[in-house]
Amino acid sequence: LALGFKPEPFAEAFPDNVHVLSSGRAVRVHYAVEPEPLDTGGAIAFAARHCGVDSTFVVANGDIVTDLPVADLVRAHREGGRHATIHLTPVPDPSAFGVVECNGDGAVRRFVEKPAPGETDSNLINAGTYVFEPEVLDLIPVNARVSIERDTFPKLAAANQLGGYATDDYWIDAGRPELFLTANLDLIDGTRGTPEPAVASTATLAPDAIVDRSVIGEHSVVGAGSELRGSVLLPNATVGRGSTIVGSIVAGEVGEGVSLTDCVIGPGYCVPAGTALTGERLPAP
Repeated sequence: LALGFKPEPFAEAFPDNVHVLSSGRAVRVHYAVEPEPLDTGGAIAFAARHCGVDSTFVVANGDIVTDLPVADLVRAHREGGRHATIHLTPVPDPSAFGVVECNGDGAVRRFVEKPAPGETDSNLINAGTYVFEPEVLDLIPVNARVSIERDTFPKLAAANQLGGYATDDYWIDAGRPELFLTANLDLIDGTRGTPEPAVASTATLAPDAIVDRSVIGEHSVVGAGSELRGSVLLPNATVGRGSTIVGSIVAGEVGEGVSLTDCVIGPGYCVPAGTALTGERLPAP
């Protein structure tokens, strides 16, 4: 795990550096904590060197949720014979993204940042999962701040050493609050395979509380007469009596008689009783 910002929660989640999968297999977790922010390329190179990577390796952005069969991506990479292969996914409106254009042989031709209408006929974007050969690390100076997207990928493309592999699997960038919310709801309503349990077994819900298409985290509390619709309560969140939560993420405490719509309430923050908020991010950055 390439970690820079607040690595402590990961160490708390996996205190013995071991993560046990649902299959019972154990995966050893190694932490590569950057001494200072090195951007995406610098972070990848720092982690790879920290772990002694010397063969083909896979990189996955930590805020991506996808059903991509990674083995298929690796297979396509080996068949292409290039130094790097990136997963691509189609989007309805590419104007808000950096679009990737490929040749007929799968080589990435160029990147077009937020294209204007008619500027490109591609609707494929970088989906955040890559397969690299160690040669990619040679393009990134040691402990240098380098963007993999803006610096390294264009260099690889110019040398015909960057391949693209497009699929239409489930994919979402959960790095923004509204998409984090969507990713959670997709897990409970069957959008992604078999629905996951929506309410944690350790959560406490009042008998008359209404919970509609919402996720209730471990040790959360929902008071009497409260209503949650299309929302996520993170572990240890609290919602007071008679409150209404719609399209929101709550990690802190919500007082009695509160109305929240499209809000994000961070850990440690308490929304005063009787408050009505729409579109707020609290505490403010």
